[in-house]
Formats: sequence, C-alpha cells, structure tokens
Amino acid sequence: MTALSGENIAFIGLGLMGRPMALNLEKAGAVLTVNTRNPETLNAFEDLGIATSGTPADAAADADIVIICVADTNALENVLLGEDGIVDGMEEGTIVIDMGTTAIDATRRFAEAVEDAGGSWIDAPVSGGTHGAETGTLSIMVGADAEDFDRVRRVFDVLGARVTHVGDVGAGQIAKAANQMIVGITIGAVAEAFSMADEAGVDIAKMRSALTGGFADSAILQKHGERMIERNFEPGGKVVTQRKDLYQALEFSEGELGLELPFSRLALELYDELIGMGDGDLDHSALIKVYEEG
Repeated sequence: MTALSGENIAFIGLGLMGRPMALNLEKAGAVLTVNTRNPETLNAFEDLGIATSGTPADAAADADIVIICVADTNALENVLLGEDGIVDGMEEGTIVIDMGTTAIDATRRFAEAVEDAGGSWIDAPVSGGTHGAETGTLSIMVGADAEDFDRVRRVFDVLGARVTHVGDVGAGQIAKAANQMIVGITIGAVAEAFSMADEAGVDIAKMRSALTGGFADSAILQKHGERMIERNFEPGGKVVTQRKDLYQALEFSEGELGLELPFSRLALELYDELIGMGDGDLDHSALIKVYEEG
C-alpha cells in the first residue's frame, strides 16, 4: 500500500510549484482530480491518466481534501469564492488547504467562508522552490486546528521534508511572510557583497567558497549566489513573486501590527527597480542586475 492510498484529493493550480506537487501526490497513491486555467496543462495530465475537471467546484465535489496552489491572493479568491468556485462544490467536512503565499487578512476571511460552508481551512505555504516541489523536500509551515493537521499530516509528508505545525489558522502565512522577508533581504545582501567584490577585482566564485562554513554562509549564499555567478536566472522563484510576498509582509506588519520594517521596505524598492528594468519574470537572484545595470 502506498502512502496515500484511498485519499481522495482535488488539486487546484498546476504552475511551476503545483504541477510537481500534484504529480507527487498521484505517485503516492492519491485518487487525484486536478483543475487549472491552462487547457494544455490539463491535457497533459489527462495523457498521464489523471482525472481533470473543468471548474474548481467540479474538482472539489467528491474530494475529502482540496489543495490550492495558485499565484496570489486574487487568484485564490477567484478559485475559492468566484463563479464555480470550490465553496460551491465542496461537501461538508472537506478540508481546504492553501499552499500558496496569501495575504494574512484574506486568509482569515477565506477560512471563515470555508467554515461557514461546513469545511475546515488550513494555510500551509511552502518554501524550497521548484526543486523542493519536484523532489518532495519542501518546508511546509502549517496554520491549522490540531485535529485537522493530524488528519492531513500524511499528505504533507509526501510533499515536504520539514513539516511544522506553527499554530492556529493564519500562523502558517505569518511564518511564510517571515521566510520571504529573510529570503528577499538576504538575496539583496549577497548581491550587494558580490557587486562590491567584483568591482574590486576579486573572483566572486572563490570568495563564495571562502565564505562557506562561516557566519555569512546560508542557503541563499550557496544556491542564489551560484545563480548570480553563473548568470542562471531561470526562475525557481520569480522576482514578481518575491516582490508580492514582501509587499504582503509589509502590509500586515505596518497596517495591522504598526511595525516599521526598513530592511524589507528597501528590499521591496530594489525588486521594484528590477521589475522596472523588465526583469520581473527572472529568478529573484537576478537582483544583482540592479547593482550591475541600474
């Protein structure tokens, strides 16, 4: 018996992250139905023998668990509450899991709508990029009722290597906001340091090696630093996505908590500059281009 035998799951959103995540669930034995806006992607899943559905409501109709992985808060609201949305099709007792990065105030509103329809809401944003999605090694930050978390834990174990129940509904998105603040700011720190060293005539590949193992070392220095050195900006996480996530973190921190976040605010401005250069669809490690070309 495979890990998810008998688990009836609908998966909504089959982009860079969602497609490999859905395929991992199917490989683990889930009875899977998928939905996405792109008909070519749906055809590709049909060719693999995976059930597809024309609307989120239809996909959710027979599912015990509905997983959503879409680009942003507006897209989530559309598939959840829009015409032929998940809430229109889901049955009482359904667990709806948002695995995208969603505004925190909207998360609370969506949770209430799902609960009013007789279901349960879990926010479970992820970190680890497309590589983590493909290999099932994502970090998953979960905001949920403890009983609901226990119910879906084996689903998360298929998708991620580190699964943490952070707290109640909304806590997962707060943890992801913190993650994206650290990632966005640290990419800027690496880009700035590399630009300084390169301008001074130092081999940045050798410098990166010298920093490995010291206090400046990090996954960002290793993975994104390598992309900067190799000029490989094929997106694992897009600039526009990083910008969106920083904006949401600032909106919550400044608007609801009254906290000023100057590093995050500066990082947002730098990503805006990069988008203004026409590079919004590149990997967020392309931030180094602001220092080289801006």
